[in-house]
Amino acid sequence: MNKLLSALIAAAFAAVTFSAVAADAAAPAAAEAPKAEMAKPAKPAKHKKIKHKKVAKKAKAKAEVKKDDAAAPAAK
Repeated sequence: MNKLLSALIAAAFAAVTFSAVAADAAAPAAAEAPKAEMAKPAKPAKHKKIKHKKVAKKAKAKAEVKKDDAAAPAAK
């Protein structure tokens, strides 16, 4: 029984060793694969202020009302 157990352990060790050697032999072929290009750095996005025409008109009207209100107390 001891000889059988020793033989099984030796066979398992040989199989693992053989597969590791085979994997190392195949590694250089995988290392020769072409490498991808380096990615270009991203440019920061430019924020554009786009207002809808109605929104722009309302904002302009509010600004005019504020100007009128500010000027009115000074005239009194």
